[in-house]
Amino acid sequence: MPIRVYNTLTQTKEPLQTVVPGKVGMYVCGPTVYSNSHIGHMVGPVIFDTIKRFLVHSGYGVTWVVNITDVDDKLIVQANAEGTTVKNLAERVTADYLACLDALGVTGIDHMPRATEHIEGILGITQGLIDKGFAYPSGGDVYFDVSKAAEYGKLSHRNPEELQAGARIEPTEKKKHPGDFALWKASKPGEPAWESPWGPGRPGWHIECSAMSMKLLGEHFDIHGGGLDLVFPHHENEVVQSECFSGKTFASCWMHHGLLTNKGRKISKSDPDTVVLMVDLLDQYEPDTIRALLLSSHYRRPIDFSPARLQEVERGLRAFRSLFDRVDRLTGRSFYGLDAPASREDGDRHASGDLPPDVRDHRSRFLEAMDDDFNTGGAVGELFELVRALNRFADTEHLDERKGEPSPALDSWTNGVIVLRELSRLLGLFLRPPTHTEADAGGLTGPLIELFIELRAQSRKDRNFALADQIRDRLADLGVILEDRRDGTGWKIENDR
Repeated sequence: MPIRVYNTLTQTKEPLQTVVPGKVGMYVCGPTVYSNSHIGHMVGPVIFDTIKRFLVHSGYGVTWVVNITDVDDKLIVQANAEGTTVKNLAERVTADYLACLDALGVTGIDHMPRATEHIEGILGITQGLIDKGFAYPSGGDVYFDVSKAAEYGKLSHRNPEELQAGARIEPTEKKKHPGDFALWKASKPGEPAWESPWGPGRPGWHIECSAMSMKLLGEHFDIHGGGLDLVFPHHENEVVQSECFSGKTFASCWMHHGLLTNKGRKISKSDPDTVVLMVDLLDQYEPDTIRALLLSSHYRRPIDFSPARLQEVERGLRAFRSLFDRVDRLTGRSFYGLDAPASREDGDRHASGDLPPDVRDHRSRFLEAMDDDFNTGGAVGELFELVRALNRFADTEHLDERKGEPSPALDSWTNGVIVLRELSRLLGLFLRPPTHTEADAGGLTGPLIELFIELRAQSRKDRNFALADQIRDRLADLGVILEDRRDGTGWKIENDR
């Protein structure tokens, strides 16, 4: 089945057809870097990183661009409040953003242009729009004239009057029409400024993305992405100014992800009660837990965020970590170090070999979910089913009793584990071992837990089952999980924090 993608522009799912066969150009709007990253900033990067992983696995060459808005009114206000420069503030906040991306395994971004690096292109597009009659200078500013664009409103599927009525439009006598938007803004004394034909100033918000995307991907590229809240005004203005300038289709497909909510409200810097900083989350939770939460539903749906939801996801991921421990026991190899097929074609070849029952079917359903508009929620569900299938097979074949002795059953099971490795990597999950779990197991903690396990075993031998259960339950309360296996009792530390 070909990959199908929902296009906001046409409001339908369409087969993925690229400008250049086998190549995908993808642009996703990044942050305005005036304050440190919160969990909402990670939704788009995690989703589109997963999309790129899947497209590459499916044989496409993908160039992915994420911009940084490093000059803006909000940056100027915040820099003044902190007594620093806009440049220093932008560099500090960008570094925090990049660290958060790295922690969550967002590794596929090819270009991360800054708005301030593309002033020449911004000036060229602005002048071109003036020359073509779509824009006009006014008092040091330059505005796009929405009345001159017949298709204005096509992305958000509203007419211009409706858009203006529903928008927070800054009134100014410089505009011809209330809905006209700034391509270039005159700078006040002390603000960042660049020379232009209309006087010293800086770019408007929307024109930055047009200049950066067209410079790096061309005037017509494949996918433009961002949050649902960007459809209007940002993307509506972006598409109209780009197409009026070039005379070409700007982006073939517009993809918009649902928003992250906290306490029933969209997570936003403008609503401090909803904001949860990434630095705090990463101090409390595994990166895999955060990433799995963001991928747990279809990308176009809203995502409910709360500590309870994170803890629920974290508990669910224990099934994977238990399986990884089993892999280490039975094969002597770490799941995190296993080689897995790097392409869909190689994965198909591997899956045609000897596998435990149902593994092949779960892989097929995983790929079908991703083929159908990148349904990560369905794909995550198949990963859980795959873990259950692998554990059933290991139990049925008594692999633990054999203690990793070579056998056709162990080979088949290991092949199934490699399928799990292939698919989990497509979601960017389990790329690295946990950072929190069993952090202190190498000191006194390990021997103490082993002592409690010995006491519990003696209690069971003495038929004092109440004491044995009490030891198990108290350890569980402390975050120590005991696992009774045929070859003995294992343990691991997994705090709910």
